[in-house]
Amino acid sequence: MTDIQEEEPSTAVSSHPEEIKSVFDLRLGKNMTLHAGFRITPAGVISTGIAVAAMALALGYLASSIPRRRR
Repeated sequence: MTDIQEEEPSTAVSSHPEEIKSVFDLRLGKNMTLHAGFRITPAGVISTGIAVAAMALALGYLASSIPRRRR
């Protein structure tokens, strides 16, 4: 039987020198609080933008082809 230990990365050391971090707390009512964090690199921002643009173009093409099929 082996022991598996999960090591959590240190929050003080960033894995990428240009990493963008955001942490926020959202209070929902008296008893609920949501703690969330977000990390992304500039390359991730660019990749996300390209993916969203590609999906928007594809959905726009599909939406514009619907009226043509009904004729």
